[in-house]
Amino acid sequence: MTFGFAPSSAASLSASSMRSTKSADSVDRPTRMLEPTEWAAAGIPLLRNPRAVVSGLHTRHRPRPRTAVVAVLDTEERLRASASFERRDSAVDGWTFRNTLLSQLRRVIPHDLRRRTPVRTAVLLYCREGETRWTQEDGAWMWGLRDACTLHGLRCGAYITMTHDGWQVLGEGRGGRRPSAGSVAEGLGEETSAPRAGGAATEMLRRAAAR
Repeated sequence: MTFGFAPSSAASLSASSMRSTKSADSVDRPTRMLEPTEWAAAGIPLLRNPRAVVSGLHTRHRPRPRTAVVAVLDTEERLRASASFERRDSAVDGWTFRNTLLSQLRRVIPHDLRRRTPVRTAVLLYCREGETRWTQEDGAWMWGLRDACTLHGLRCGAYITMTHDGWQVLGEGRGGRRPSAGSVAEGLGEETSAPRAGGAATEMLRRAAAR
């Protein structure tokens, strides 16, 4: 014969409270992210002229807060493809960011998985509110960029944040006040809020990036 005891109401409330706390933690705590030290140890190649890259992407896509711009550069740091999109998901998760970045890369440029060694490099510029210092959201974007590059046969390049205070290449300590999230892009007419995507760089874009 087996005897059992019904759990007390206090025990049931305690277990329920623990489950609720765990569920809340899983929502609030970012997953799949890279700390600044991990990013620095990953051997990310330095941009030779980060200001030119940032200015070119800003001119082309005119990012606003919550807009990400992923770009592919060749060995001479010329822009070969780029796409911009607005972050709509509220969850901070590198897995979600990776899938979004990979989808954008597949739209604008063929993969390089047949190469033994990656030749082209992908960089990510994320325009957001707040300060230029590293955040957990940045860590999730870093994780997503690194993984998306691996799956698309690209080298993982710089991660750049842009705020109203200016831009900064995280992990390198290089940045500037212009362009910024509030500055007006030059050379492409009036601003529009719609995300833009581009294939191979045009001559006009190369001249803009060279400034």
